[in-house]
Amino acid sequence: MTWSEVFDLLWVGLQETAWMVFVSTVLTAIGGLLLGVLLVLTAPGGLLSAPPLYSVLGLIVNITRSLPFIILLVAVIPFTRAVVGTTIGTDAAIVPLTIGAIPFFARIVEAALREVPSDVIAAATAMGATRTQIVGKVLLREARPGLVAGLTITVIALVGYSAMAGVVGGGGLGDLAIRYGYQRFETEVMVATVAALVVFVQLVQMAGDLIVRRLSHK
Repeated sequence: MTWSEVFDLLWVGLQETAWMVFVSTVLTAIGGLLLGVLLVLTAPGGLLSAPPLYSVLGLIVNITRSLPFIILLVAVIPFTRAVVGTTIGTDAAIVPLTIGAIPFFARIVEAALREVPSDVIAAATAMGATRTQIVGKVLLREARPGLVAGLTITVIALVGYSAMAGVVGGGGLGDLAIRYGYQRFETEVMVATVAALVVFVQLVQMAGDLIVRRLSHK
């Protein structure tokens, strides 16, 4: 296989990986943020203290996080088929990627929000702020650097998950590495795929660090 052919395959695989990571990141950011805020609010002593609900949510999060992604990928096949109508391809891979990443990011959100000083929350409460205002204008605003840093970590994890999805025909760079680099012993493809993943992750990390620094200076 010529390097021209390798680059053509790599470009298609990179586009598929970028699409999977982008869509699953958006869905994970929304779902994980909501779940993380709910965990903080319902925790004992929280603004909406509900220990039973917190325990149930925590158990669900812990169970999902404890499953290796490759097992989760197979376990949710019926749900994936019901949602997108197929279990093969990039769109199908987005479903397990999102399911696996939401609990991961939710715990990061929970940890970031708990880092907000309690006296800041007390001051907002004393000034008559509602619970919604405390969440939106105090907790989330103060925790922005930590949330962005956590989302950066989650995106990098999703890149790794997306490569793993290639084992079951999920498309992207992982699928390219399996079909050509491993099954056909095309060393050039494997080297190019690894290099592309390294560059992809580095760019994500650099962008995340830049945003965190800017938010921290405000």
